[in-house]
Amino acid sequence: MKNERINIGERGIYDAKQLGAGRVLVLGLQHMFAMFGATVLVPLLTGLSVSTTLLFAGLGTLLFHLLTKRKVPAFLGSSFAFLAGYFTIAPNGEEELLPYACFGVAVAGLVYLILALLFRTFGARKVMQFFPPVVTGPIIIAIGLNLSVTAISSCSSNWPVALVAIAIVIICNIWGRGMIKIIPILLGVIGSYLFAAILGIIDWTPVLTAPVIGSPIVYRHTVFSIFTGGNLDTSLLITSVITIVPIAFATMMEHIGDISAISSTVNRNYIKDPGLHRTLTGDGLATTIASLFGAPANTTYGENTGVLTLTRVFDPMVIRLAAVLAIVFSFFPKFAAVIEVMPSATVGGISLILYGMISAVGVRNIVETNVDFSKSRNVLIAALILVLSIGINYSEAGAIVIPMGSITITFSGLATGSLVGIILNAILPGKDYKFEEDEPNRTGVSFEMIHGETLADEMSKNR
Repeated sequence: MKNERINIGERGIYDAKQLGAGRVLVLGLQHMFAMFGATVLVPLLTGLSVSTTLLFAGLGTLLFHLLTKRKVPAFLGSSFAFLAGYFTIAPNGEEELLPYACFGVAVAGLVYLILALLFRTFGARKVMQFFPPVVTGPIIIAIGLNLSVTAISSCSSNWPVALVAIAIVIICNIWGRGMIKIIPILLGVIGSYLFAAILGIIDWTPVLTAPVIGSPIVYRHTVFSIFTGGNLDTSLLITSVITIVPIAFATMMEHIGDISAISSTVNRNYIKDPGLHRTLTGDGLATTIASLFGAPANTTYGENTGVLTLTRVFDPMVIRLAAVLAIVFSFFPKFAAVIEVMPSATVGGISLILYGMISAVGVRNIVETNVDFSKSRNVLIAALILVLSIGINYSEAGAIVIPMGSITITFSGLATGSLVGIILNAILPGKDYKFEEDEPNRTGVSFEMIHGETLADEMSKNR
């Protein structure tokens, strides 16, 4: 057995040690490379720190593996779904406002723990009745449409640079193969960045002045700073929670969909063992801890599921190695500075596709889960979510403002639409969505096509 040659890709490998240290290291680097483009894009869009993001992507992944008994080969990277929440609280990435947005995301992470308890107590089938595709789909559509104006604004700074990014992403998605198809965002960023560098429109001063080694955590960027700075804005704190927490209802369904995809890819039912209560707890706690220290929300990543399918090396140890590598990179500020000087047009080109795809994911999953719009209840739920989420956001006030004594509470359009949709679905008769634990089916939310093709769907279709 020792002399047997192991060929990656020929059959599923559940113990990577048999491949040797060299191959394992290469596989770990590949997983880090796969998640990198999408993970660092979130801090670039929001104003959060790239170094802090990499640190807590790694730490969050390790925490997730600890809580799931080291069984699930999932990597936790930055979540796109919370972008609308960050932009509502800190529309221009204001340093003094971002910690308030992070507080809202931290509370949203704790909601995962509540759902995990419900899954543990009542089972997935009963709980999922309250989060069907007719609710989560329109929420995702509204998230993408509300974000669209910021993408156009960024692209307008230099349309040729933005168009290069857009063209590369489209080409990689349509004609790419293997890893090329899995990392279109990263390749789009690199190509557009190089084009901008050739044009000479990048200011390299921050890169030259950044230290080689430094701490990835800055205290004034953490949630703790708003409680110790002496100028706490209680109204904004409450508004952040009300605005951002409803987004968690969609991201939790995304999490369940991702765990289902990983189960299909690896041929192990992780819905049952270690169980959704453990995976949700790991994802939720990783999100809360990351947010408290000024990093984006975490989510299980589709790119890395794609790498699993590509290599057929299913050992979670390889994912943990990628997490350690991400942590190491977070301690190099000069590396982060190279990313942070990226032209806004490059980010705009990528986000133009990204935000449109967010809405497209909502449409796609409404169709694929066969939501029956001949039923009046479904039409009403979807209609109210969309009109409230988008209409309130673009109204003159931009939100529903409720004065409560010395405190003013603000409900964003997305928060209002999400809560109304969830409540209506709960009280109106005719619920018809059923979730199966033995053979997990679609949840109605899947951001995998945003991160990059995972190939998991193709694999499951061909079985």
